[in-house]
Amino acid sequence: MSGFLAQMAAASRARVRVAAQCEPLPALRARAADRADPPVLALSDGFELVAEYKRSSPSLGRLAAGDDRLAARVTAYARGGAAAVSVLTEPARFEGSLADLAEAAEVLAPLMVPVMRKDFLLDPYQLYETRAAGAGGALLVARLLSAAQLGEMLDCARELALFVLVEAFDAADVQRITAALRARTATVHAAPVLVGVNSRDLATLEVLPHRFRELAPLLPAGLPHVAESGISTPEECAGIARAGYAAALVGGSLMREQSPIPAIRAMLAAGRMAARSAA
Repeated sequence: MSGFLAQMAAASRARVRVAAQCEPLPALRARAADRADPPVLALSDGFELVAEYKRSSPSLGRLAAGDDRLAARVTAYARGGAAAVSVLTEPARFEGSLADLAEAAEVLAPLMVPVMRKDFLLDPYQLYETRAAGAGGALLVARLLSAAQLGEMLDCARELALFVLVEAFDAADVQRITAALRARTATVHAAPVLVGVNSRDLATLEVLPHRFRELAPLLPAGLPHVAESGISTPEECAGIARAGYAAALVGGSLMREQSPIPAIRAMLAAGRMAARSAA
């Protein structure tokens, strides 16, 4: 595990300890059970976009302007055609919060667009937090989790009917994800299981786009594959679609757009045209 991931994991564990003291798991379970069902993640046979809201990141710095309104931006993401909206909830390096997740979920529920929690999750408690906030999915960084922990998180997500994006950085991560999914029947999951490839080097924070093509043949068949990080143009989305990815997760470039709707539509159009050509 890189130094950055180790720091994020330690901070995440500390947040769980504090949160569990304030709200014990039985109370959180009850609150999660009381939530209405979130919108279902709908993926076409072509190419989709997961648009991300994040105020800041270690690699890109501050992204949201001082007057940036979360509700307006995530609504624009949905109007542009995003299949889901990812919301960063890590507070120290990304300036996120569970309040952001809950606000996005409330705003997007009438538009039938699900929200995914993106954070450094390593305890089932955090998946109950996710569901209690009204979100429909969560990202899991495979490298953060032991084989047993990854299985436990997948089982908890299935119990909560959360869709899961399980993220890999290299071939070893892909092998661990494949083994964890093979140990349970992914097709009986109450919500989709997606497998993502993150192109960012965790040590240097440099984007390595060749990673998408290198890892694509290794990804488990029968599940949607998602390309993550460093994607900012329609041409890049077309290349990702030709490599067999069903979706791209795009954050930094969309956060910099005053109006992200045209950018989302252009990326979707390019990705879908490329996907049709490759079919």
